[in-house]
Formats: sequence, C-alpha cells, structure tokens
Amino acid sequence: MRKNIKLTGAFATITALALGLTACGTASDPSSSKGGSGKADASAPLVVAASPTPHADILTFVKDNLAEKAGLKLEVKEFTDYVLPNTATQSGQVDANYFQHKPYLDDFNKKNKTTIVPVVNVHLEPLGLYSKKLKSLKDLKAGQTVAVPNDTTNGGRALKLLADNGVITLKDGVGANGKLSDIKDKKGLEFKELEAATVPRALNDVDAAVINGNYAIEAKLSPAKDALALEKAEGNPYANFLAVRKGDEKDARVQKLAELLNSPEVKKYIEDTYKDGSIVSAFGAVK
Repeated sequence: MRKNIKLTGAFATITALALGLTACGTASDPSSSKGGSGKADASAPLVVAASPTPHADILTFVKDNLAEKAGLKLEVKEFTDYVLPNTATQSGQVDANYFQHKPYLDDFNKKNKTTIVPVVNVHLEPLGLYSKKLKSLKDLKAGQTVAVPNDTTNGGRALKLLADNGVITLKDGVGANGKLSDIKDKKGLEFKELEAATVPRALNDVDAAVINGNYAIEAKLSPAKDALALEKAEGNPYANFLAVRKGDEKDARVQKLAELLNSPEVKKYIEDTYKDGSIVSAFGAVK
C-alpha cells in the first residue's frame, strides 16, 4: 500500500511560510548557510521530496520492491511545486529531492543562494505543446494565446520548443535561455506566463500551452499522442535527477538510493509504465 506523505492545502501553505523563513536565515544559521556532513545515521529513514508523477511513483516502486532488500528505509514526501523540495532539502527537513533538471537547479541555486547538488540522473520528461482547441501546429494562428511556464529555465525551454517548430522566431544565439523579450517574431501570438504546475489547468482558457512532462501526465495527457510538438529525447540536457544538499552526497543511504534508481529494475519499470514514451530512462552521471 502506498504510504507517501502529500503536502497539500493549508498544511502546505504553513510549511511554505516556515521554509521561506528558514531559506532566508542568517549566515549563522547552519541549515541555511552550510552544507550537510554526509554523516547521517545509516539506519534512519531517507526522506526524499518528490513531484507526484512520475518521481514519487518511481520512488514508491523502489521503496516497495528494492529498498528493503538493499537495507534502505525510504520515505517519500510529495510536493506539488518546484520551490519547496529545494528549500526543504536545504533546511534539512528532507534528506534529498527528486523532481528537477540541472538548468533549473543551477538557476535556483544562484537566485536563492542554496547549495543543492545533483547525485545521479534518472529519467527525462519531454516538454510538449498541447491544445484542447487545435488539432495541429498549422492551426495556431495570429491573435491566439499560448501559455508557457514562468520560471526561467522551463520558460526558455518552452520558447526554444516553439522556435524549433517554427511557431516563433527567437533572436540569434538565444538557445534555451530565452525570455519573452527575446522573441524576434511572435507571428501575432499572445503569450501568458504561468507557474508550471498550473499550466495544464489553463488549457481551457488559452489556445495552446507548453506543459512539462510530469504535469502533462497528471492532467491525463499523453505526450506521445496528444502533443502538437514534443522535445526530442536524444541529446536533451533536461534529465531529472536525485539531488541533495552539498556535503550529503557521501551519505551511504543516498548512494544506495542512487544505485537503486539506476538499476535494471527501475529501467524496466519506466519502460513498462510509460509505454508511450512520455517518460524515458536517462541513467548516469549528471554533466
């Protein structure tokens, strides 16, 4: 039976406020200014913050099928946003997290002065353009509205997807770091920036939306079948990984979980569970 802890509603709000205060602690506050020691109790549960799908699902598979045999006690806490998992990891309220890719983490660390580091890649979620009103890209016309994530990395990634498919034209050399101000030719389109988690709920109010893979799945969308445009997996720098506060990489429990997350059993689980290619394994070191 699944025993994950899901932070929602008022409790999540209270937690967010508490974590926000922790993240803004003074330099004398060890939880906000220093990394971990890597000397945690090896017999204690490893608490990992994760997005519900597919991250928590993959961790739950490990917990139910692999962890006990490996001598690992694993606890999964579900978060539905892209901020709390990192602030909770930095403050020590959780031991690790699994929800993000490196461009997002690099940007988050820079803006929040956090010291989260990647441990091992696990999977990739192709970003896609979806619509409930249009059947193909060619149906997207001037005057229509497209929703995109409002965080720096996923926003730039979304604009690159649109540019790669001829929907817009970006200024030369922008790549995946683009902002709306970097669009050279909007081709008459209007753009609406929203928090990544809320973009799927806006599908009824816009003509199209660029949605992260995990949120697309939660919204019952199939990236392989429903996306009007979809990122290519080959050479994609947006693999999602296990991450910890700097200094905790050597925690024996973290190393054990990293090994399990890159195991043949997890690879098969991903292939069997996400047969439409919406989630693909991307094992190995984070570059």
